[in-house]
Amino acid sequence: MTSKPRRRMFRLGRRRFLRRVFILRRCLRFLWNRILTCTLGKSALYRQLPRIAMSSPSLVAVESGFGSGDTGSRCFDQGRDSGDLVALKICLLGDCRIGKTSFLTKYVGREREEQGFQMTGLNQMDKTLCVRGARIAYSIWEVGGDETCQNHVPIACKDSVAILFMFDLTSRCTLNSVIGWYQKARKWNKTAVPVLIGTKFDEFVQLPIDLQWAIASQARAYAKAMNATLFFSSATYNINVNKVFKFITAKLFNLPWSLQRNLTIGEPMIDF
Repeated sequence: MTSKPRRRMFRLGRRRFLRRVFILRRCLRFLWNRILTCTLGKSALYRQLPRIAMSSPSLVAVESGFGSGDTGSRCFDQGRDSGDLVALKICLLGDCRIGKTSFLTKYVGREREEQGFQMTGLNQMDKTLCVRGARIAYSIWEVGGDETCQNHVPIACKDSVAILFMFDLTSRCTLNSVIGWYQKARKWNKTAVPVLIGTKFDEFVQLPIDLQWAIASQARAYAKAMNATLFFSSATYNINVNKVFKFITAKLFNLPWSLQRNLTIGEPMIDF
């Protein structure tokens, strides 16, 4: 009769141990990403891949995959030298409840979401892509939209190669907040590629057509003022989510991928 309670206690103890090991691994992974971000200068980040991109015709095949699916394939060759790793940091900014986390989760995938790191007001996830002899490791930092979370803006923006300014297409006040987020971000990073992203496009198309036109016009004006590329997206239906990161990858490494402009009201807009 005493063997069953002992087994239960053993199972509970084992689960607690595994949970602690998992949390420790996530913390160590977060610290390693921070070390990579701090120690790899911008010259190191851009030193290897551009030479490959300009010289290897096989990258054209990878680029042609930008039209559908993911930005690149997962790296299955784990034995490659760590010198092939190109670590890049991306930052997501915007108000609360606009779909930043859903957007990020849709891109990195559920299995990669568990490998990220979370703390109050700051969420970090990773995704690694393979591009012919080099691995691109995206470390994506999402800052919470509350005022109490804005002290994370400096650490999230520092050394980022791209900053995604996000708003809810169905909430005009979140679009009005974009300029404030932009000004805060530029205090800490003046060189990152700016991208303006409207979320919840699937709900936006249900609004009256005149309201859609007004919001789209304001978003285009803001994007022009920020010198940013504008995307309308939907995490629910995976509209323009992958395309945003394909655009960033192509722009950073001069990949020959041409972005299709779309200014049609009622369709997922892309403007640049």
